[in-house]
Amino acid sequence: MTILAAPALPLHSAGKYVAGAYIVFVAVVLVYVAIMATRLRRTERELVQLRRDASAARDDASAAPDRVTPARDDAPNTRDDAPDRDPEPVP
Repeated sequence: MTILAAPALPLHSAGKYVAGAYIVFVAVVLVYVAIMATRLRRTERELVQLRRDASAARDDASAAPDRVTPARDDAPNTRDDAPDRDPEPVP
C-alpha cells in the first residue's frame, strides 16, 4: 500500500523549475501571439490600401477610356494591365 501512496515523480525539489518552465513557455507563446497580431494588422492595413488603389485605378480607367491605346497585331501590348508583365513589387 505504500507504493500507491507515493507520488509518481518526486517534485519537492523540482517544483520551482517546472513552474519556471511553464512561465517561460507561456511568455514565449504570448510574445508569438503579439508578433502575429502585429503582422496581421499591418497586412490588413496594406490590403485596405491596395483595394483603395485598385478601386481608384478602375475608376480612372472607366472615366478616361481613351488613355489606353489599342494594340496592333505587330505591336507589343502597351496597356497598363497587360497580363504578360510582372506586377511591380509593393514596398
